[in-house]
Amino acid sequence: MRYLPHTDSEIRDMLHAIGVPDIDALFAQIPPSGRLGRPLALEPQLDEASLMRHLESLADKNPAAKMVSFLGAGIYDHHVPPAVDQLLLRSEFYTAYTPYQAEVAQGTLQAIFEFQTIVSELFGMPLANASMYDGASAAAEAILMARRLTKRTRVLVSEAVHPEYLETIRTYVRGLPGGTEAIETVPHDATGGIDANALAKQLGDDTACVVVGYPNFFGTLGDLRSLADLVHAKGALLVTTTAEPYALALAEPPGAQGADIAVGEGQPLGISPQFGGPGCGLFACRDTREFLQNVPGRLCGETVDKNGERGYVLTLSTREQHIRRDRATSNICTNHALCALAITIRTCLLGKRGFIQVAEQCLAKAEHVKKALLKSGAWELPFSGTTFNEFVVRPRTGKTAERVARAREQGILAGVELRRFYPTGPHADDLLIAVTEQHTREDLDRLVAALTA
Repeated sequence: MRYLPHTDSEIRDMLHAIGVPDIDALFAQIPPSGRLGRPLALEPQLDEASLMRHLESLADKNPAAKMVSFLGAGIYDHHVPPAVDQLLLRSEFYTAYTPYQAEVAQGTLQAIFEFQTIVSELFGMPLANASMYDGASAAAEAILMARRLTKRTRVLVSEAVHPEYLETIRTYVRGLPGGTEAIETVPHDATGGIDANALAKQLGDDTACVVVGYPNFFGTLGDLRSLADLVHAKGALLVTTTAEPYALALAEPPGAQGADIAVGEGQPLGISPQFGGPGCGLFACRDTREFLQNVPGRLCGETVDKNGERGYVLTLSTREQHIRRDRATSNICTNHALCALAITIRTCLLGKRGFIQVAEQCLAKAEHVKKALLKSGAWELPFSGTTFNEFVVRPRTGKTAERVARAREQGILAGVELRRFYPTGPHADDLLIAVTEQHTREDLDRLVAALTA
């Protein structure tokens, strides 16, 4: 949206219309002590061409913006075509109010419905809501939903779930029965996934749900079917978190493997990284009466009007805004409508085949880097599990920080150093590398050369 300031003549006309001689007279009722008394200390105004040059000069002061990035860990740099932004800039979308009145909000409601359909197909589950704030809040809401459904409070979370998701979960349950002590972690095994033997020992009749990553924080994908059987045998629910949804183009969806609730981060599907946000939480689950009535946030449904024409409405909005607090399924006050729309537009532009092609490129390029690093002898894989476009490597000699620093000097952000999340222990010197379809063969070879020099 462009900002168009008023001209001097427009200001004079407005002042004349209300019978005020000048701006000072307009604010005469404000005591002098409350006024600045001088112009704001702002730089002089610029014409558009000069402003663009000025902004470019400011951007040049941030060299990281021009680096080749292999950062991931929950936020991924996929291609978002200009068509997405241009469609989002339509005033019908970016000025649309919350669609409470269906008769004047059919466009917004239909876009939400299409988004829900995409999320449903992605996770292989029949029911999806209109979006959450981000992947972390969606994971926390899934746990609250599981607690309501099972009437239990104890939750087991895999250590391989994103650490920031785990912290968000703990924050959500802090004031609830059981508090943060009800959240227990389960160690991972040599594959990088949840340790099934440890899980079997920790599971009990008081467990509400088990949360695992798919792919997890280390980039590995495990077998959900055996986990689902183990969890369901104790009457608990299986919750999956997916920070990189493109993986589900090639991996079997959680719903087909017995998961009860699947959540994820929608940012990779249509939102640029932008220093870590905004995100868009994806939420899907099984379609039963109990699950439907406990879905957090809002849900858009399809119906027909009195003439038999197709229409869309907010079918469920069981939030604090609408019902008594003790009966609310969540306190989320909206859905990320504009971000969800961006995801819907981008996904529709790709189509099913294009979606798979992006995933295939991510996988192939990541495997190329992984094999090259292993072949060099400078790095090894700490985990044996299957990965998609993100994986962890560990140096055989030297320190990761030194190699990453050398890569940065060459204009390459080589990945996320896991000591940020695990300052001590076996992962303190590990490096998490994420590869997307954006990377060229030259980018991949530069990364390998920088990390193996």
